Amino acid sequence: MTAAGLPAGQSWSIGAVLARLKPDFPEVTISKIRFLETEGLITPERTPAGYRQFSPADIERLRFVLTAQRDHYLPLKVIKDQLDARSRGLEPATPSPRLPRSLGIAIGPDTTEVGVDTHLRMTRVELLAASGLTTEQLRDVESFGLVSIGAGGWYGAEAAQIAAAAAELFAAGLEARHLRPLRTAADREAAMISQMVSAQARQKDPDARERAEAMAAQLAGTVLRLHATLVRAGLRRDLSG
Repeated sequence: MTAAGLPAGQSWSIGAVLARLKPDFPEVTISKIRFLETEGLITPERTPAGYRQFSPADIERLRFVLTAQRDHYLPLKVIKDQLDARSRGLEPATPSPRLPRSLGIAIGPDTTEVGVDTHLRMTRVELLAASGLTTEQLRDVESFGLVSIGAGGWYGAEAAQIAAAAAELFAAGLEARHLRPLRTAADREAAMISQMVSAQARQKDPDARERAEAMAAQLAGTVLRLHATLVRAGLRRDLSG
């Protein structure tokens, strides 16, 4: 048995690998696995007929990659460097679990804070209890388009993160109307990034969407770092004056 509990010497098809990964990584697809192979993060063997055959080591690498993306938002280049270090017997330093809290909310759901996976479903009562918002505050946040109820009448993890952040800002004295510019700025940044990767996403090959999503994630991280730096610079300027 391998460290992951897989029989040594056995191999699996891409469909079987997908079935093994789905319970822990519901958003993984065959296209995603092929994309990671194209990027050199995994190198499955091929049968004489050209079909991929994944070893236990390939599956462990896939789990490492998917976990690093989901839990730490690491770019593929960093993940590849870590895999290369592991293959040479080194143990790369564990990255900080997610970005600083102020940026984690903007990037996406931080499951270490909400205590659930990214497929969280919450009722309105549960969202109010988890976030600390009052009924009136949640109504205001919804009216400004920051939080919306999803399909089936549930609130998702992103809604929980936004609601929790809004509650902190309200406690500091901010009003709901002050959040509207934040939503407008976020929409503009998202539109800008979408436009930047649109040509990549329209390409015909099956991995185009995965490459576009990876590129968008990296650009989003860059935009957020720039945004945070500009905010810090502005605070220093205002508070020192």
